[in-house]
Amino acid sequence: MRKTLILGATVVDVILCLPRLPQSQESCNIYHQELRLGGCAFNASEALRRFGADYTLFSPIGGGVYGDFVRRELGKLGVASPIPAPEAENGCCYCFVEEGGERTFVSYHGAEYRFEASWFEGLDAADYAAAYLCALEVEEEGGENLLSFLEGHPELPVWFAPGPRLAALREERFRRCLALRPTLHLNARESIETARRCGENAETPEEAARVLHAVTGAPVIVTLGGEGCLYETGEERGRIPPVPTRVVDTIGAGDAHVGALMARRILGDDWRRALAIANRFAAAVTSVTGAQLRDGDFTALMGRLSQEGLL
Repeated sequence: MRKTLILGATVVDVILCLPRLPQSQESCNIYHQELRLGGCAFNASEALRRFGADYTLFSPIGGGVYGDFVRRELGKLGVASPIPAPEAENGCCYCFVEEGGERTFVSYHGAEYRFEASWFEGLDAADYAAAYLCALEVEEEGGENLLSFLEGHPELPVWFAPGPRLAALREERFRRCLALRPTLHLNARESIETARRCGENAETPEEAARVLHAVTGAPVIVTLGGEGCLYETGEERGRIPPVPTRVVDTIGAGDAHVGALMARRILGDDWRRALAIANRFAAAVTSVTGAQLRDGDFTALMGRLSQEGLL
């Protein structure tokens, strides 16, 4: 089993729980705070680690208090990035979680988003079965180096989970991302916006998935929140039902879903089984604080998957 190359950031999620977001000039109190590892790339990689799928977390880790936290917490997991430590400080993401679980992100980008061209010289694309990419890294200056590496290895399949920053991508980089013919992983709003950016007036996620498959020739997965997810591969399409859960927060839910899906596909599951497992993994993540499951949570999830005949 070859590895998955996870390209992207690892940050500190500064989780702040409060009744609602304050208005300008308003003062409010939070009722809980917590520091957790985060970042789309790390969150996705954590699903691969949990399911035992081999991967490389190609993630810069800077200095400062946040860099020290990232390095220490990754060490506890036995995870190391092959990138030399940049001199700049690592950033963080302030995660405001309202009652009901909805989250709002305010990010401070640091060394974790600054990818140098020289770092890719030691990478052998032949070691990898696929690569993961998020739009957050692509929109930064170092995104040019990420795209150049992937463009130089067209044989390497790409999973592209652009996230909410898709609209911020310059047109040139947006087009280059789609030219990689990636498997797209989007939520409902992102799928419709992406189809429209491609010049097609899609009204539903199903229409958007068909449009985007026609553009890339690759599978398209659209998460639908409480309605599960849908997929379009050209050869098959369908919906996978949701998993009822009590939502604590939605931090990292999409990252968890795409990470679990990548893991289960590389482990040999067909689309429907892989998506069913990804739905359950993402639902489990929303039932806890932060973007990762603790050991006991994952053990319980694996037990449920086994009982349901999914493992």
